[in-house]
Amino acid sequence: MPKRKKALAAIEVRRLAGRPGRHAVGGVPGLHMRVTESLGASWILRVQIGSKRRDIGLGGFPAVSLGQARELAQAARSEIGQGFDPVEQKQAARRALIASQRATITFREATGRYLANKESEFKNPKHAQQWHNTLRDYADPVIGDLAVDDIELAHVVSILETIWVAKTETASRVRGRIEAVLAWATVSGYRQGDNPARWKGNLDAILAKPGKLKKTKHHKALDWRDIGEFMGKLRERGGIAARCLEFIVLTGVRSSEARGARWEEINWQEKTWTVPAERMKTSKAHVVPLCAGALALLSNMPRLAVNPDLIFPGGRGGVLSDVAVTNPIRTLGQNVTVHGFRSTFRDWMAECTAAPHYVQEAALAHAISSAVERAYRRGDLLDKRRRLMKDWCSYIG
Repeated sequence: MPKRKKALAAIEVRRLAGRPGRHAVGGVPGLHMRVTESLGASWILRVQIGSKRRDIGLGGFPAVSLGQARELAQAARSEIGQGFDPVEQKQAARRALIASQRATITFREATGRYLANKESEFKNPKHAQQWHNTLRDYADPVIGDLAVDDIELAHVVSILETIWVAKTETASRVRGRIEAVLAWATVSGYRQGDNPARWKGNLDAILAKPGKLKKTKHHKALDWRDIGEFMGKLRERGGIAARCLEFIVLTGVRSSEARGARWEEINWQEKTWTVPAERMKTSKAHVVPLCAGALALLSNMPRLAVNPDLIFPGGRGGVLSDVAVTNPIRTLGQNVTVHGFRSTFRDWMAECTAAPHYVQEAALAHAISSAVERAYRRGDLLDKRRRLMKDWCSYIG
């Protein structure tokens, strides 16, 4: 039991604040003022708790007055008398707070961590930047600073409803990206419960179906019956861009795949062109069978000094731009897109061949959406596609 000391008055305590050491101030057993060598003063309650002697800090002087220090000391002694350890309680509360903070993450933080984990899946940095930009512009103003576990359906609706009609495609992407971030947060232990950005059985009951609001705009395509006449006129034009476009039509590939084509990707013996995974939309290497027309085109292409590795280099030696490949279409008076020629090819396959649907999809290097079909169709159908491309080149003439 601490020795009882006469309760000092406030003026006496102020004098003690100028003397380094520990001074009992009375009023409550064990209450002391501790003064450092630099004359920093604070309140300490020295008590015995069970088998442990504790020095319980009660705050600094003069921020905590003598009267307040005595009240705090008396409250601490009352807790001890009831079998509680104020120091242990304070430490436990601090640990709980730290654990709670670690288990809480804002939507903005969750987005950053999700994208860091998924970065390798993006086909290019531009795709990742689009994620950042759309969530920053549309989601963050509403939920960016909210803990992911506090995000509810009302928050998601408030984000989407203002752009759902005016910017339907963008809004659909924002919804899907919010759903993905919140799904990551759930499996990572940062939130519980249903995903408020889920469409089916959730937002579809509130928002109109995107397809009902805005029809999908397909790439303008040339009628398959006109492709022969178009190709005849295209072959009369000189220039790298015209040859690249001709190659695109002959092979049915995407513009970026052809514009980045390199001589090392051509296998003259097998009569194939292998597009590496990094240039493919499916992120898988694609072997393209080359018909006689495509091989003849490549045989007549010069290797330019500006970039001898590229088959269709741009004027400064880099990859030919998509605008450059579009120019021959415009000069020939056609209001179609480069990508539209893939639709022309697809329409021709459907109208003029007996090629099964899966062979047509393989010729266009489309991803297989069905898991069952993926399991059974593991080959690249090269022989079937070779015959198909031969017929396509013959039809073009």
